[in-house]
Amino acid sequence: VQLQASGGGLVQAGGSLRLSCAASGIPFSMYNMAWFRQTPGKERDFVAFIAKSGGLTDYVDSVKGRFTISRDNAKDTVYLQMSSLKPGDTAVYYCAARMTQNIRSADYPYWGQGTQVTVSS
Repeated sequence: VQLQASGGGLVQAGGSLRLSCAASGIPFSMYNMAWFRQTPGKERDFVAFIAKSGGLTDYVDSVKGRFTISRDNAKDTVYLQMSSLKPGDTAVYYCAARMTQNIRSADYPYWGQGTQVTVSS
């Protein structure tokens, strides 16, 4: 199983980035997907969730209205469109996959390698 995250980078406050996470080795359409983020010395925190079919999404309150999670089951890829970025969004972002629905807990069996997002003020 491999989850390959990409799309991170350095952006000014107010800017946008789109993260991608390409999955291989799993039947992607049968997996719920999520994004988490982590800063040094802190736990990995939930950011966004999307169910297998894409019909259910959930976000941490701090990103609601600014971030959008989506997926393309034909491409085995999940995305996180991030807009109106703030310095507080700076973190390493991880994608995660799980067959059963477990929206906000970090108890996911499969994780990507992480992609750094840095938002400058």
